[in-house]
Amino acid sequence: MAAKVIKKIMPMLDRILVQRAEPMATTEGGIVVPEDSRTKMMQGTVIAVGPGARSNQGDVHVPPLVKAGDRVLLPEYGGTRVRMEDDKEYILFRESDILAKYE
Repeated sequence: MAAKVIKKIMPMLDRILVQRAEPMATTEGGIVVPEDSRTKMMQGTVIAVGPGARSNQGDVHVPPLVKAGDRVLLPEYGGTRVRMEDDKEYILFRESDILAKYE
């Protein structure tokens, strides 16, 4: 069902739809971390990518450097939060806001 919901979204221009990674609910030692004490994860997975930014040459698009499925490092603040029909929260970033991609 989640795949059907995501297929409905096509980010515009250089925007990238990211699902932020969930923070750990327990430590390695088994201690449960309260929800309000969990830190915001600075990484996520790219879900959908727009066609790219427009160049100065008219309708030519500069292709984005990330693709769906890439794992990326995110800034602590920024992006536009989007809640989808599958009750998951996603964030829309501009490509220039993405800090790095990693493997």
